[in-house]
Amino acid sequence: MRLEGKVAIITGSASGIGRGMALALAKEGAHIVIVDINEEMGQKTLAEINQHNEGMLLIADISKKENVEQIVSDVVNKFGKLDILINNAHASKQALFVETTQELFDLSFGTGFYPTFHFMQAAYPELKKTRGKVINFASGAGLNGQPTQTSYAAAKEAIRAISRVASNEWGPEGINVNIIAPIALTAGVEQWSKSSPELYEAMINNIPLRRMGDPEGDIGRVAVFLSSSDSDYITGQTIMVDGGSTKLR
Repeated sequence: MRLEGKVAIITGSASGIGRGMALALAKEGAHIVIVDINEEMGQKTLAEINQHNEGMLLIADISKKENVEQIVSDVVNKFGKLDILINNAHASKQALFVETTQELFDLSFGTGFYPTFHFMQAAYPELKKTRGKVINFASGAGLNGQPTQTSYAAAKEAIRAISRVASNEWGPEGINVNIIAPIALTAGVEQWSKSSPELYEAMINNIPLRRMGDPEGDIGRVAVFLSSSDSDYITGQTIMVDGGSTKLR
């Protein structure tokens, strides 16, 4: 129970990687606040969380700054503190570079970068009290410049940039800020693998460990580590949880 009594906000945690992290942290004793727009999936995940520890579901549009501030306030009012902030939610659409529009940038930055930034600002006073942990999300799409991912890659690299700044500014106050860049077998990826098996096999063959990551067993366990005292001397780092696909220098 490495996270017993800790309180964690995880955005986009009704399903996918967010759900995997929520379950992994809950099994280590953390109270999980699921923040999502999908109430049906959120309720299902909350029921799973409650089998391990008391959780909370907040249905909200986090692209609006006022909703972000209200979420942090509601969490502190219920649990009395905030120890862990995991900014996982992000939506985007693919397009060739020359076909990328302002609307696509607005979608990617509005659902990924700005909510991450606003949550970090809103949570800072509480994380300062608890010497807390922040986990943000990057992607190999940004690190490697994946085609058709202009708006997504830009937002993810912007998230890495502000994470490094915050790690320097907040380090003296005992707040750790790190980044996970994952590859995981979510429901969407699994559906794609069935409709495009040859493309899926080609992708697997480009992963040195020759498999997709498991949202709970692989990504979730790294999130547990970065949320626990075991990672107290790690901050400002991008952790590639991608089977060896990208090797940082």
